[in-house]
Amino acid sequence: MREVKLAKVVVHIGVGKSGEMLEKARKILQEITGQKPCTRQAKMTVKEFGIREGEPISCMTTLRGEKATAFMKRGLDAVGNTLKRSSFDGNGNFAFGIKEHIEIPGTKYVPELGIVGMDVIGTLERPGFRIRRRRIRSSPIGKSHRVSKDDAITFMTGKFAVKIREA
Repeated sequence: MREVKLAKVVVHIGVGKSGEMLEKARKILQEITGQKPCTRQAKMTVKEFGIREGEPISCMTTLRGEKATAFMKRGLDAVGNTLKRSSFDGNGNFAFGIKEHIEIPGTKYVPELGIVGMDVIGTLERPGFRIRRRRIRSSPIGKSHRVSKDDAITFMTGKFAVKIREA
């Protein structure tokens, strides 16, 4: 029950405006992950950026299981298998950015779609975390069973051979 595992990987592309750019980002995300992405709307209006509340401005998809592990290996290859220590939080989550999607191994450049960057967010958990999320008789998870920052770093260095750099 103490074994840490990769629960999910969220891949997010924020375009900042709806329309053609968002559709291109959706196609790129579907090509890279093999899953159909969903769109996300703006939470508030920002006049300086020309964004209205409720306007679709980004797309994302969630990967679980073998797909998550395979994509995480490819995503870490794109950043040189190094993560900052500050990329990890105290709850077993970590995130990193990829500046150009063509840096991911196995991805080809398509001139019609262009180049976009993306965020990759990983969530780590131990067996039994479903107790917190389930609908019937949900219960809090004790502090000793949660994934700490050090546990997450140890897992990533052991399973994915990631090098951790300071700041």
